[in-house]
Amino acid sequence: MADAAVTRASARVFWLRGGRLLTGIASLAVTLLGLLAFTFMLSHLSPVDPVLQIAGDHASESTYAQVRRDLGLDQPVLMQFWHYLTHLVHGDLGISRLTSQPVAADLLRTFPATLELATCAMILGATLGIMLALLAAWKPGSLLDNLARLVSLLGYSVPVFWLGLLGLLLFYAVLHWSAGPGQLDDVWIYTLEPKTGLVLIDSWFSGDPEMFRNAIAHLWLPVVVLALLAMAGITRLLRAALLEESSKEYVTLARAKGASRGRILLLHVFPNVRGTLITVLALSYATLLEGSVLTETVFAWPGVGRYMTNALFASDTPAILGSTLLIGGCFITLNALADALTYLTDPRTR
Repeated sequence: MADAAVTRASARVFWLRGGRLLTGIASLAVTLLGLLAFTFMLSHLSPVDPVLQIAGDHASESTYAQVRRDLGLDQPVLMQFWHYLTHLVHGDLGISRLTSQPVAADLLRTFPATLELATCAMILGATLGIMLALLAAWKPGSLLDNLARLVSLLGYSVPVFWLGLLGLLLFYAVLHWSAGPGQLDDVWIYTLEPKTGLVLIDSWFSGDPEMFRNAIAHLWLPVVVLALLAMAGITRLLRAALLEESSKEYVTLARAKGASRGRILLLHVFPNVRGTLITVLALSYATLLEGSVLTETVFAWPGVGRYMTNALFASDTPAILGSTLLIGGCFITLNALADALTYLTDPRTR
């Protein structure tokens, strides 16, 4: 009887977890589908006529009609969206009207630059944000706490494109501490062999130390700009979680037993907010991947953000949809990964 009960309990847990996994996958698919549908409908409201872009201003009516048929624009919008989905299932994101290349190839070429920029900014922003939040929670109401709140306020208030322009003006044009826009100077940009698409790694393996130093000189300023954005969110949310956890009874008991404030914060309070920390880090990383559009435009960084900006100005629907799908997929995947890690590491969520 006992063995049968254990078997039934194990089967119940298996089906519950399997159902949770299938529900999560279905939710991700529906969310991506809704995102694509919304973006597809918005792209058809653009005042830019793609037929006029391709055929020019002086083409004949028959040429306009032929181009419209070739693009599938003579069909209803829902039918166009259905054709796009059928091609998407087979891995076809369409042809970019701006580059005349497959959108999938363009994204494979540009995404490593965005990934490198966002990852470096995330490492710097998370390190500084966690340290600042811990210092703020260590002595609430102190100068450090006020500094953390000021950093959070400025990070949310200052537009990232304005901060990038100000950084270029100060550190590139005046102080000459930065190498300026782009990934590399022109003397190296055409000689670097893009093995991984990550300029730091490729320049390191090139064996040219000057190229590697030049890559760092180009990278550090946009990384700092994006890191300030990530640091603001991490500091604000983690500080609030630490202060809320510090008000619980077990902290009061630990203080009554003579434990120091720093020991309580690091050994008791901080581990108990790991679920919040995981969620904050995942959301911040997703925000950097999504929010690097303006930063890449300001710094002429050849990533997905700049690619999407150019596609928007050119009303390049396949490129817009492909970029939206990629960034949206990253955002949703990171959210799902954060939920899974929180579920596995925090027993309270189970």
